[in-house]
Formats: sequence, structure tokens, C-alpha cells
Amino acid sequence: MSNQTVVTEFVLQGFSETPQLQVLLFILFLILYTVALCGNSLFVTAIMFSSGLHTPMYFFLVNLSVLDVVCACTVVPKLLEILVAEKRTISYEGCMTQMFFLTWSVAAELLLFTAMAYDRYVAICQPLHYSSMMSPQVCAVLAGAVWSISVLGAGINTCLILQLTFCGPNVIDHFFCEIPPLLLLSCSSTYMNDVMTVVADIFFAVLNFLLTMVSYNFIVSTILKIRTAEGKLHAFSTCSSHLIVVTMYYSTIIYTYLNPGSNYSPEKSKIMAVLYSTVSPTLNPFIYTLRNKDVKAALQKVFIFLTKKL
Repeated sequence: MSNQTVVTEFVLQGFSETPQLQVLLFILFLILYTVALCGNSLFVTAIMFSSGLHTPMYFFLVNLSVLDVVCACTVVPKLLEILVAEKRTISYEGCMTQMFFLTWSVAAELLLFTAMAYDRYVAICQPLHYSSMMSPQVCAVLAGAVWSISVLGAGINTCLILQLTFCGPNVIDHFFCEIPPLLLLSCSSTYMNDVMTVVADIFFAVLNFLLTMVSYNFIVSTILKIRTAEGKLHAFSTCSSHLIVVTMYYSTIIYTYLNPGSNYSPEKSKIMAVLYSTVSPTLNPFIYTLRNKDVKAALQKVFIFLTKKL
């Protein structure tokens, strides 16, 4: 089916029409956005300039921080604009671009969580083989697969959306362009889009969640066999942060993309979207840093360096 698009722009409905609430939301999201950018940038800088942190685990964490920045930068700037502007529109091309980068970053994070779980599995369950099983070459291949597969998935979904006809209405009951609310506006059949969405959800969300849980099942079993309480605590501390992030992220993504169309709730979808597109990128650097002495020490060095430069 050829592209017969009639709609040239979409209207993002956002959150509320109340001016006072709009101002409060603008301030809140501006703070979250600033913290997300600064937190992830500092985290990446600390790891890059600390040779002791050049390990597979931190390599994947750097990738996660980059993806968090991509996700936040894809969603929040436009959100801030519609919170203060009278005209809440986004061009057709801008909408498709936003949807591509958001879908790409979300899919990449889901794949990355699986790679990170595998890294922790090897570190705890196969420690004697860690250096060979998680060599720089293996890490590069895993990261390359994460980025390329997620780009392919996002590209396919975006191309299928481009084949749809949008002839009105053009009001998206959301604060950014996301697949579920866009499909509701299509004047043409969304059968292939629905099929591809389910396939992508099963592959990126369900399958990767199961693989992550399998890895953690082996990890927990191995930790319970450790005789000393100190050893158990140390082993668990290396995984607890990742498990918190994974649980928080998957719960919001699965709700958003695996919810049947008949049960789609715009308001609940907005809440879930705020969590994975804004709150998660803001909290992740802190979750991985709070209980990590090595990262804290590296951050202190960065702060000292910046202070001297200023």
C-alpha cells in the first residue's frame, strides 16, 4: 500500500489544560531532564577516565547511559515545548522521527539488559572463565548486536507506520508520538502493524525478560551456595542494582506495549511513558552509583578535576 498521507501534522494533547499545572509540570520535567543529562554524562565521564572501571559491566553501563540520554532527548524537549506553547503540534516527519528514535532506544535497552544479565551470570557462576567468555571482542559483538537489532526493529515498525493513511482526526492523546496511540488514528488497516507490534513485543520484551530471569535464577542459586554471609552480600550487591532497574523498566514497557488495544488507557499509558522515558533515565545513574564505591571514587576525581578547571 502506498503512502497516501493526508495529515501533515499531529496535535499532542499532553497532560492538562490547567495553566498552573502546566507550569508545575514544565518545572518538574525540566528538572528531571537536566538531572538525567548531567547524571548520565558524569557517569560516562567517570567510567571513561577511570582505567579501573574499564570492565565489561561498566562497558554495558556506558551503553545504557547513552541510550538513556537518547530516550530523554527524544521525548522531553518536545514535551517542554507543548507545556508552554499555545500550539501543541508536531509535524508528520517529526512525529515519525520521534517514534523511530524512541522505539530504537527502548528496544536497545531491553536487549542490553539481557547482555548485562549474562555478564553477571558469567561473573558469578563461571568466574574462572570470565576473562575469556567476556573478552573485549565478545563485549563488542554483544553491544553491536544490541544496537543493530534494535535499529532494524525500529526501522521496520516505522516503515509500516509510514504505509498507513492518516486522514483525521490528528489529535494524539499523548505527550509524544508512540505506536499504540498512532495506530488508533489510522484510516487504513493496521493489521500488519498489529502483527509486527506483537512480534516485536514478544522478541524484545517477553523473550528478553525470560532470558534475564533465567540468568538471575542461576545467579541466585549460585549465591545461595556461597558459605560466608559476606560473600553472599558482595555477590548480591553486584546484581541488585541491575535487578531493580530491570524490574522497573520491564513492568512499564510490558504494560504499555502488551496491553490489548481494547484495554488501552491513554491516561495510564502516559504515566507508564513518564516512568520509562523520563524517570528511568534520571534514576539509573543514581541506582548504579549509590552502593558502588568504585564509581563514587571515580566521580570524586571528576568533580575535583572540574573544580580545578573552574
